[in-house]
Amino acid sequence: MIVVMQKEATEADIEAVRERLTAAGFDIHLSPGVARTVIGAIGDKTRIDPASLEAMTGVDKVVPILHPFKLASREFHPENSVVPVTEKIAIGSRAFHIIAGPCAVEGREQLLEAALAVKEAGATMLRGGAYKPRTSPYSFQGLEEEGLKILAEAREASSLPVVTEVMDPRYLSLICEYADVIQVGARNMQNFFLLRELGCVPKPVLLKRGPAATIEEWLLAAEYIIAAGNPNVILCERGIRTFETYTRNTLDLSAIPVVKKLSHLPVIVDPSHGTGKWALVPAMARAALAAGADGLLVEVHPHPGQALSDGPQSLTPANFAAMVNELRALAPVMNRDLA
Repeated sequence: MIVVMQKEATEADIEAVRERLTAAGFDIHLSPGVARTVIGAIGDKTRIDPASLEAMTGVDKVVPILHPFKLASREFHPENSVVPVTEKIAIGSRAFHIIAGPCAVEGREQLLEAALAVKEAGATMLRGGAYKPRTSPYSFQGLEEEGLKILAEAREASSLPVVTEVMDPRYLSLICEYADVIQVGARNMQNFFLLRELGCVPKPVLLKRGPAATIEEWLLAAEYIIAAGNPNVILCERGIRTFETYTRNTLDLSAIPVVKKLSHLPVIVDPSHGTGKWALVPAMARAALAAGADGLLVEVHPHPGQALSDGPQSLTPANFAAMVNELRALAPVMNRDLA
């Protein structure tokens, strides 16, 4: 349930409600707002009478949460969440952020070239996989820790925060030493043990939607992370599997306004995996901005024809720069700022 406090409620009023709920066995999550404080209470609602809570000093109303995801819901947190990455970068604000780079870290020269190119074009974060989940066990699996070290070097050279994927809880602490944002890939969206561990790390988490996941399942995956203690979750729509085979996936742009209605979490879009074809990426990127996304995750490779993974969907640096210029022209129309 959600306890909405009155505007004039004092700290003592809020503490009294918190103590009452805690005594009844509820997990409490305070959400101070601009106008008033909201108290989220997760637990067995039969343990307390909502009417008795409404009678307490400073309480405006008690609202039941109807969705199975509680902490990720807009009922719990009416205002949009803004996820800080660095002192200057936050996802969910007016700024529209672009995370760009190759699918996989293939070597030092490749990544440094890509990092400097996307930085010059206007990207605000660098992506690159050190550990790569692949459908075939014979495909390139990533450089692992050596790839993380190259990512760290690229961050120093470009001043771009690093986004990279974690596949296994055993490597989480190592990845946290190098990454600024931890990505959960589509295949691991429902790896619940991993999600719980991510709730205990002091890093933002970029949570990709699974290829066959409903929006509710996606938000419940985010709920695992938030409930475990980490509220800094960024959702990423990357396309879902449908009967259409022309594109790699079907990019569900309708998910953006749906998520914005149901949840306070920021949402970005991955048009590279969403289409699987580099020529379609700019159009879907513009559509994502127009639909209300908070940013993009785009694959850029200095030489896509030589890429060890996802070459057909990767933009060249020149094509990426042209796309960013198109987005820069569109951003003010959507009341957004683009670097």
